Amino acid sequence: MESAALAAPQVPARGNGDVVEIIDIATIRRASKADAAAPRAPTAAASPASEAFAPLTSVAASAWRALAERANEPNGYYLPGWELAVNASARGRTGVSALSAWSDAAQDGAPRLIGLLPVIPMLRACKIPLPALASAEPYGTLCTPLLDREMARDAAAQLLAAARQAGAHALILRDVSLDGAAMKAFDEVLRQDGLRPRILQSRLRACLDATRDAEELLRDALGHKKLKELRRQRHRLADYGALRFEVARRPEQVAAALETFLRLESSGWKGKRGTALIQDDGDADFIRRAAPALAADGQCEIVTLSADIIPVAAGIVLRHQDRAFYFKLGIDERFAKFSPGVQLTLDLTRHLCADPAIASADSTAGADHPMINPIWRGRFAIGDVLIPLRRNDPVVPLIHAALALRIKLREFARGAVHVIRGR
Repeated sequence: MESAALAAPQVPARGNGDVVEIIDIATIRRASKADAAAPRAPTAAASPASEAFAPLTSVAASAWRALAERANEPNGYYLPGWELAVNASARGRTGVSALSAWSDAAQDGAPRLIGLLPVIPMLRACKIPLPALASAEPYGTLCTPLLDREMARDAAAQLLAAARQAGAHALILRDVSLDGAAMKAFDEVLRQDGLRPRILQSRLRACLDATRDAEELLRDALGHKKLKELRRQRHRLADYGALRFEVARRPEQVAAALETFLRLESSGWKGKRGTALIQDDGDADFIRRAAPALAADGQCEIVTLSADIIPVAAGIVLRHQDRAFYFKLGIDERFAKFSPGVQLTLDLTRHLCADPAIASADSTAGADHPMINPIWRGRFAIGDVLIPLRRNDPVVPLIHAALALRIKLREFARGAVHVIRGR
């Protein structure tokens, strides 16, 4: 039994110019409890036009779709058809709130939605009782807010004001494009207010320049020798039947192709670990609702590679404006020696490069992903950003130190897991 006289754990803090020698974790807890204006759970009756912090489901889907069309930076994972389906049933991702921004100018007799960011309290996001809000993880590693391209700065300012009015001391943008148009709008607003964001962590992610010729791009990325080996594997795969690359676009096609994808994903290593979508009822319901709903608006495709009638690989691709998002890939591991996932990705690369409506594709993969990184050689910076909401707020360095410690502990844990699996 621990002695009651033991002091609370203390953590050294390094704070981007904030001189903080020792951070007492108990201080963070007291700050969260003592703050009378701590982030409050919005009521279900809140009106989105008058309440800038409200349940996600209170935001009218029509206004949300109109904003997505005008967004200054694409994010397929914050489209209403996707995020509302996530919020309805996905494991650990329901009950999301929203920060919203509205213009004074009416649109069809209603206020015009100019900014939207799904959020959750930090206690839920990282199990630490911090007086902050964090962007909600939308079952896809991109949380870039939707900002109206014509009013991006105003939208960003209103979202920050909404978080402030909700009682938060900081807003954490997770998995945001660091050099994208949305983050630039937040930077401009913060600079004007004498504030500056703090990057908690960053990494480079693979992306595709779909404006290039696909064959030239693949030659530059993989080289003659690797492409020759992949062609040999493709010929061996074709021994099992003529190869067909198919793209499901219509809702009924997507619904059928999705079942193929779900079977493939659960048959592999994700199924062995219990992380395949179909292995959780809530996750399965989410994707079965989201994929056909987005397909109805031309925002979801499912690509499949088959050897005769045998599907060997399938992938889910979202589309928003001129960008595609490579959500997930599933393969039949009986054909693993022929690299079916790579073969499908090569076909997808050719498909996207041939589509004049697509200028780029986000792999939405982790850093140094062994499959996609050698093929899609473009890179962009993505990371987590802490945005202070008030000047000279003494709570913000505490939040920063706690999150920095959490990141280090998670990195240590990941390293330990890799070592254990390697053994």
